[in-house]
Parts: sequence; structure tokens; C-alpha cells
Amino acid sequence: MPSSFKMTRRVVFSETDAAGIVHFANFFRWMEEAEHAFLRSLGTSVHQQDSSGLRGFARVGASCEYQSPLKFEDEFAVVLSVLEKKAKSLTYGFSFEVSGIDKPIATGEMTVVCITRPNDADRMRATDIPADLADLITVKS
Repeated sequence: MPSSFKMTRRVVFSETDAAGIVHFANFFRWMEEAEHAFLRSLGTSVHQQDSSGLRGFARVGASCEYQSPLKFEDEFAVVLSVLEKKAKSLTYGFSFEVSGIDKPIATGEMTVVCITRPNDADRMRATDIPADLADLITVKS
């Protein structure tokens, strides 16, 4: 049962500022990208629409701390770890790693809540994570 997931990517030019350093907001996009890839690896998606309505994962908190810059063409890994699993929420930890550097260049955290919005409702509501999905996710020890 997965408690972690690793995604590798390379910094593209559009993710950098005039100095050639990655703009800080991209780290949040990469955390979300890693979460989406993690859920796909489990056979599901962060956003599912069917005849009854929407089921997804709403973000309720996110943070990131930076130790070293990333630059254009740098290759790095985003390592997602499940830090906490509750009936309705998951908290992920993220480590941004570059080969040859012995500590993460950045670390982050994101908490998501499973939500539903039936077709006949205006508002989303927190709901339990479906049992079949919850059974596939373990907390990193």
C-alpha cells in the first residue's frame, strides 16, 4: 500500500523569472501535480464527475519552505509522503530533491478534504474518503 510517490521533472524556461530562478509559486503547482499523479497511480483522480455529481479533493491548507533555488534545466524530484489520513482528509508532505545535493531544496505540506457536490446542490460538502481508495493509502511511518 503506497505511503509515498516520486515524480521527476525538469524546470522549463516559463517557470523561471528574469534571473533564471524558479518562481516560488511553481512549487505549489508541482505539489498539486505530484498529488494528481499519486492519485492516478491508485486508479482514481482528484476530480471525478458522474451522473450523481462531483467528487474531488479541496485544498484547505498549503505551505512551502525554500532552502536553495532551482534554475532553468535543473532536473529534480518531488517526493510525496502521506503524513496523515483521517476519515475525510489527507495531509501530504513534499520534499523537492536534486541529485547530488544531500538535503531537500524545499519542503512543503498540503491538506486536502474529500468533497462531494450532488448535481442538485449549490455547495460542496466534506465526505468520507471512499473506502476502496482509503484502503489503498497508508501513512508513512
